[in-house]
Amino acid sequence: MKLVILDPGHFHAALVQKNRYANVDDTVHVYATAGPDLDDYLQKIAAYNARPTDPTRWRLLVHTGPDFLERFVADRSGDVAVISGNNLRKTEYLARAVEAGFHTLADKPMVIDPAGFDALIDAFAAARERGVLLYDIMTERHEITTMLQKEFSTLLEVFGGLVQGTEAHPAVTKESVHHFCKQVSGVPVKRPAWFFDTAQQGEGLVDITTHLVDLVQWECFPEQVLDYRSDIRIVSARRWPTEITPAQFAQVTQLDEFPAFLRKDVQASGCLHTYANGEIEYAIKGVHAKVSVRWNFEAPAGAGDTHSSVMRGSKANLVIRQGREEAYRPTLAIEPVDGADLKAFAGALERALPGVQAKYPGAALERSRSGWEVIAPASYHVGHEAHFGQVTEQFLRYVTEGALPAWEVPNMLAKYYTTTQALALATR
Repeated sequence: MKLVILDPGHFHAALVQKNRYANVDDTVHVYATAGPDLDDYLQKIAAYNARPTDPTRWRLLVHTGPDFLERFVADRSGDVAVISGNNLRKTEYLARAVEAGFHTLADKPMVIDPAGFDALIDAFAAARERGVLLYDIMTERHEITTMLQKEFSTLLEVFGGLVQGTEAHPAVTKESVHHFCKQVSGVPVKRPAWFFDTAQQGEGLVDITTHLVDLVQWECFPEQVLDYRSDIRIVSARRWPTEITPAQFAQVTQLDEFPAFLRKDVQASGCLHTYANGEIEYAIKGVHAKVSVRWNFEAPAGAGDTHSSVMRGSKANLVIRQGREEAYRPTLAIEPVDGADLKAFAGALERALPGVQAKYPGAALERSRSGWEVIAPASYHVGHEAHFGQVTEQFLRYVTEGALPAWEVPNMLAKYYTTTQALALATR
């Protein structure tokens, strides 16, 4: 198979190519506008090719100019299109790619507003008509603590059943904390100025929350088809800005001032307000869930982006923490509900563990103050950047097989319906 990269404006586009793939040609066509976004992408690929350990061998054929999108369609120079960049035109890119007959792997979010959601419905219909696959990059499904949280939630004698929860006490909560200033592939990330413009990048409610809503669906309703028209009810949604000083903006963009398109968001204090933070409370098939995302400028020393999560069962809660006490490493805890017979619960865990180890060799349990900590060998903790390769390999398998699992497309629609309807409610 041959990859084609369309308008790579986000470093996630390069992360898809951080590794080689056995059944993918090393020659890759790139279609984009010449400029700093393309330059950053090319520099990352060059660094992967030049690294001393396990270098890649990508040969890039770059096509630039104002007609790059038309040339991308006309040339049809590959099999799989990868789209990761400015989200303002993403639904247009998706539509043109599938209409041209490309299998399409798209970074999240596929859409950033309700109008985009309507266009996404059409894009999936076009993909079905043309016999191509359209898929988004859900890296968090490959994080080992989340995978183990999902696995233990299927064990009735340990977890019981997922409770329905209430608006005041949801059955599932997930929170993600991200940072504008961080390192990617060992070097400080350079953010494009448009990343701070929610008209181009999308608000926090429709960006990172895409991962969280996806995980709620993936863990709570595994391999079940969801219907966004009947299974999703938004209870409440809110959003608030992160304040970025001129010095901080200059640090991560290498620009001396805010560009004209951001001045609408510059406050009297001189700081930029970008609506990167959000919270959604909703019900999915009657189960109450809450997801929230926060963006800070920079993480504390030794920390990075973090994820926390609670799944409440009738017998135990499955809790992922990633704070200072956990040395900022994601840690999964199994905590029996109040009043549980701890001796009987320990016996149920002991009986269930071999089944978990059959899927995840080396997984172990360690007693803690509140219950048990699930220990995964270091080999499973591959890091966020490696997850892009894992998602890509999975997508390539689907392309080879000729189909996505039956639940993937309806559940992608359910996910983006949730985020875009939450945005509509929060901004109403």
